[in-house]
Amino acid sequence: MNELGSPRLEINLAKIGHNVEKLINIYSKKGIEITGVTKAVCGDPTIAKVLVNKGIQMLADSKIVNIKSMREANVLAKFVLLRTPALSEIDLVVKYATISLNTELSVIKKLSATANRSNSIHKIILMIEMGDLREGIMPVDLDDVIQEVLKLTGVEIVGIGANFACFGGVKPSIANMEELSALASTIEEKFSLPLSYVTGGNSANYNWAVAVKDTGKVNNLRIGESIYLGCETLSRMAIPGLFTDAFTFVAEVIESKIKPSKPYGEIGQDAFGNNPKFEDRGLMRRVILGVGSQDVLVSGLTPKLDIEVLGSSSDHTLLDAKNVDLKIGDEVAFTMTYGALLAAVTSPYVFKKYIDYESIS
Repeated sequence: MNELGSPRLEINLAKIGHNVEKLINIYSKKGIEITGVTKAVCGDPTIAKVLVNKGIQMLADSKIVNIKSMREANVLAKFVLLRTPALSEIDLVVKYATISLNTELSVIKKLSATANRSNSIHKIILMIEMGDLREGIMPVDLDDVIQEVLKLTGVEIVGIGANFACFGGVKPSIANMEELSALASTIEEKFSLPLSYVTGGNSANYNWAVAVKDTGKVNNLRIGESIYLGCETLSRMAIPGLFTDAFTFVAEVIESKIKPSKPYGEIGQDAFGNNPKFEDRGLMRRVILGVGSQDVLVSGLTPKLDIEVLGSSSDHTLLDAKNVDLKIGDEVAFTMTYGALLAAVTSPYVFKKYIDYESIS
């Protein structure tokens, strides 16, 4: 058994660093700077330092507590709060974030007042709604918002941005990227307001970026999943030259027995209120791992062995071991989706093991 125990997340820092270098090379050729998103790794300072050491100058996270922990760990970067701040956290945002993404005038006014009290300038990026229907100011209201913000002291508009393929699944396209560029040009001309950042999306923008010759005013993307899992996020296709296995989830076998494949007795709801249905496949080698839905998004795990995940309860994961002779104490390794990674890193029950920075196997 590994000395760190299980369940365990094995993190290959070398592969993450490799992905960062490749992505910087891909996007810099198009005049696009990467903001490294750390929310999927909960602002892990060890991983954040890899991103910075490999050339990323700006890190973004949706939790101010993660930004605080990275600052306290001496991660040398500019820090962006990746969502509009809550009114209850404004003091912390001004203290720890260099920039925040904003959509609400009442929040910006409070940022202004708080920054004025500390004799500081808090920078903001205004997010614009362009179809995905998560955060964003409606374009028709943008001029009025900018006019109001320009009256305030203590805050400075340094950019605009848009979000795609998160809530609504709306793709970043040539058309909506051109629309964002046009909005940036209009703002700069109308308000004599230079925009340092026109942040056009996230890992979903890969196909657009490599396909177009001219990215217009878009000069920044907020990249997380491509760094950690080596894929774009519209169809989860691997990006050539990137590692897709920088993170491995490991869990231990706690039971291995021949049992029926179909539960017997009167069937009601399962632990999560579902009404399960099962196919009768006869007897099978049913294996239980000491991990469950409280630890990780089990549906986001793909075993590296030729076995099948049957499902999970809060603290058990059931496998059909097929022809693999899994014994008590054996460990089973999995690749992960973004959702599984997010859950595993967030769980206090999952150990972390960092694989040596220079070793790529």
